[in-house]
Amino acid sequence: MDAGILGNTKVDQQVKELSAHVREEIDNLLSHFPVDQKKSALLGALNLVQHENKGFLTKALMIAVADYLELAKIEVYEVASFYSMYELEPVARNNVAICTNISCMLMGSQTIVDHVEKKLNIKIGESTDDDRIYLKQEEECLAACAGGPMMQVNHIYYENLTPEKVDEILDSLE
Repeated sequence: MDAGILGNTKVDQQVKELSAHVREEIDNLLSHFPVDQKKSALLGALNLVQHENKGFLTKALMIAVADYLELAKIEVYEVASFYSMYELEPVARNNVAICTNISCMLMGSQTIVDHVEKKLNIKIGESTDDDRIYLKQEEECLAACAGGPMMQVNHIYYENLTPEKVDEILDSLE
């Protein structure tokens, strides 16, 4: 399975070097864990690489992370494909995720989803035509239940949302 997903493809010959900055930051992460526990730095390493690559992970970058952390390629792919914070395809410049879990739903999150879809003229999982905003698949829980309805924009939480607050936030994005 390892070879089928990330290995033995053209991508192997195109493996990107991790930038000096990312390697330095990963080394810093690694310093917080036992030497034989490099996998502990995987989430942070993927965050760093994704951020530097305009918000998404490529197969080549996942291979580079696997090589750097001395992990099996499949281990990196499993993590990157499991967590909703990682994108495996290009997305717009701004990533918007609206929590639709039960707490937020009871506080009106569907009204916020409907409002954002109408305002941006896109559906969940789509990007605006100008690639300014990506409306991420609905989030099951963003762990801000007391502040619902809430959304996360580029990893920043906004709570107690109203359509007017949402308009201010979205209109401020470049």
